[in-house]
Amino acid sequence: MPIKPIAAVCGAAVLAVAASPQHVSAQDTTATSDASAPAEGPPGAGGPPVSLADSVFDDTWINVGFGVAYGPSYTGSDDYVINPLPVLQGSVGGVDIAPRPAGVALDFIKDKQGKPSVNLGPVFRFRNDRANQIEDPVVELAGELDNAIELGVSGGVSFPGILGRFDSLTVGADVRWDVAGAHNGMVIDPSVTYSTPLNRGTFVSLSLSTTYVSDDFAEYYFTVNPAQSAATGLPAFDADGGFTSYGVTTLVGVDLDGNALNGGLNAVIIGGYSRLTGDAADTPFTSVRGSKDQFFVGVGLGYTF
Repeated sequence: MPIKPIAAVCGAAVLAVAASPQHVSAQDTTATSDASAPAEGPPGAGGPPVSLADSVFDDTWINVGFGVAYGPSYTGSDDYVINPLPVLQGSVGGVDIAPRPAGVALDFIKDKQGKPSVNLGPVFRFRNDRANQIEDPVVELAGELDNAIELGVSGGVSFPGILGRFDSLTVGADVRWDVAGAHNGMVIDPSVTYSTPLNRGTFVSLSLSTTYVSDDFAEYYFTVNPAQSAATGLPAFDADGGFTSYGVTTLVGVDLDGNALNGGLNAVIIGGYSRLTGDAADTPFTSVRGSKDQFFVGVGLGYTF
């Protein structure tokens, strides 16, 4: 099965991470959309090889989805909440549209079938960490934060045929800056993702990721200033930038009629774990009131046409 088309099967996967404020790799749910695609899919449960010209992915295609996620109420929280969210993924006029956690990325560089390909384009993310759904009553006394709008560049390289004819390995990163005047900082999300179809209707991926933030970002989300300390009883804390987390994410996407190439309904299950580190782990919001260990799970349904 071609790696790029099977990405539509897992399009709704971003729902599980987009609703979670924890630092999830920008590439975790979309690496397959950047991979090079062979011209035909392998034989298997779906029948003989099928050319992309005979599939829903021959030119323009769109996958829309909806799902729910269960994850921490803020980065470092040990309280978990459920969030709904929609998703959009596809390719229009040769421009790939890839979901991101609470955002989207575009890829303007056309893939070369069967060869390593470069992915490059703008990326957007909406961040509402501690802007709402603060379940911890003590942390809530510190006050709600503003929503951040992060714009930047997404780039990477995809290598097809790593362990088999139809798999791929993607190495990439998103670099974003807040333009809404919330944290006023920079975020870098590097990741490595291995993706492979199991057959014409089932896709799996495994991603390893980390997050690096600037001093402005760390001060906004992890510092406990004197006023917040007085309001909450938490010790004052002055946070600096650096690496804030590392984690792993697993995704399984299934086309509900067993053949992703004809579009239609698809389902996704995604789960992940991240470990906070540096000042993201040491801040009293995490070390006193929350947990360094962050988990999330999600399910979603999508439709490709």
